[in-house]
Amino acid sequence: MADSFSKKENNKKKNKKLQDKQSRREDRKSNNNKGKSLDDMIVYIDINGNFTSVPPHLQNRDEDLAAAKKSRNVVETEDTVCNGTVTYTNEKGYGFITEEKTGENIFFHQGQINQPINKHDKVSFTKESTLKGDRAINIIKK
Repeated sequence: MADSFSKKENNKKKNKKLQDKQSRREDRKSNNNKGKSLDDMIVYIDINGNFTSVPPHLQNRDEDLAAAKKSRNVVETEDTVCNGTVTYTNEKGYGFITEEKTGENIFFHQGQINQPINKHDKVSFTKESTLKGDRAINIIKK
């Protein structure tokens, strides 16, 4: 009798699992939200490389192109002369200047230097804002 009781219990468990599986399958079918239309899935890229939902033929390319060219160039230049100390130089021709007022590190390139400078030299420079951050131009050794 013990065998028949355990067989009945096992059959009940199997039937319960099958019913649960069928109910989950029916729930998935009724709550299916995968059916997005093709228009909902399409994404376009504008002239700046950003995602947009506007098709290319409806985008105003002339204004976007002008804005992109402007943003690639230098953003702004400060007319004030700043003072600082050269904290790093490299034989490849670039380095960093620490500004005295703010303690900010400013990038510079060899093409912006009038005379050779070394680490710990005091310099004056004009700060220019670019897309990658500030950089020093018109560097003069004190």
